Amino acid sequence: MIETGAQAREKVMSLGDPVRAVGAQRYFKTAPGEYGEGDVFAGVSVPKLRKLARECKALSLADAVRLLHDPVHEVRFLALLLMVQKFQEGNAAQQQRVYARYLKNARFINNWDLVDVSAEHIVGPYLRERDKVPLEKLVRSPLLWERRIAIVSTFHMIRQHTYSDTLRVAERLLADTEDLIHKAVGWMLREVGKRDGQALEAFLRSHAGQMPRTMLRYAIERFPEPRRLRYLKGECVRRPLNTPQQRPDGSAETRVV
Repeated sequence: MIETGAQAREKVMSLGDPVRAVGAQRYFKTAPGEYGEGDVFAGVSVPKLRKLARECKALSLADAVRLLHDPVHEVRFLALLLMVQKFQEGNAAQQQRVYARYLKNARFINNWDLVDVSAEHIVGPYLRERDKVPLEKLVRSPLLWERRIAIVSTFHMIRQHTYSDTLRVAERLLADTEDLIHKAVGWMLREVGKRDGQALEAFLRSHAGQMPRTMLRYAIERFPEPRRLRYLKGECVRRPLNTPQQRPDGSAETRVV
């Protein structure tokens, strides 16, 4: 059993594979100007990190937060696994502490896999029955990772068959310029569609024309090919009622497509 953060970090480094680390640095875009610029990898697989997290139950929340500040990516990944673990096993007071420390340290949750392994398991369940003002704050953040936390955290609500939070956050992020946000929003919309096709179709009829191409492609990935192509061609977009459409006889009409 691992009892200190230093022991946990040492174990992560001992599991590292230099060849895997080089591949990870390319995969997670760590070159200058890329979204993961400067990130450092040890080369440890996710299954090994999950196994290690089970051996670190003696560590405190403070230990996990210190690990989250580490420059090595897999150490931060382990820290987030520990925070999720403490949230899921904790009482209401412990869950509030984990949630607060998580958001306070969001700048260290600085790659898409770090967000995706944690946001739906901490922010989502904490906010499910609470005011969603924190999601609005995250959506407005200049930090890419906080905006991704906002949309991915709603995966918890989606799993509970509640879609309004996802659709509201998705609408707020339509004009986002980051590809990683486009992918995350499209992914969450696709998950809504798996459970409620009508909810997704209603969102798409109103917003498909505004959606970045990647976001739209992700959202409609599971559609039958003919319908998917119609969306990609813009044929399923709701047009304003006052938009003139030409009748075969040359006169104008207004309609919603």
